[in-house]
Amino acid sequence: MPKILVVDDEVHIQKIIDYKLRTAGYTVIAAGDGLEGIEKAREERPDLILLDVMMPRMDGFQALEALKRDPSTKAIPVFMLTVKGKEMDRVRGLKMGVAAYITKPFSPNALLARIEETLRPT
Repeated sequence: MPKILVVDDEVHIQKIIDYKLRTAGYTVIAAGDGLEGIEKAREERPDLILLDVMMPRMDGFQALEALKRDPSTKAIPVFMLTVKGKEMDRVRGLKMGVAAYITKPFSPNALLARIEETLRPT
């Protein structure tokens, strides 16, 4: 099954996503901030990354920029999951190459459907 990297400093969000994805058959890897997320993306080569914006050490936009610059991670689809729902934040994320920009609170079922749609073979 595909491997999903969840990068979020909120442990309860990680647990909700972890449970939903594991019960659907996905392998889940967790990271608590942008720096750890970049390291795990390079090591684990996930099929998709769920990336929070507001985190310690390195925020999601900085992490996204680093992931998109790195040849080993630039093709991995990234969903931003964030409370930052302003239009300028959405536009910034989309211009930086995110596959989806999802605001918190979110529906775990809708998130799973978006992941399945993104990872579905064409």
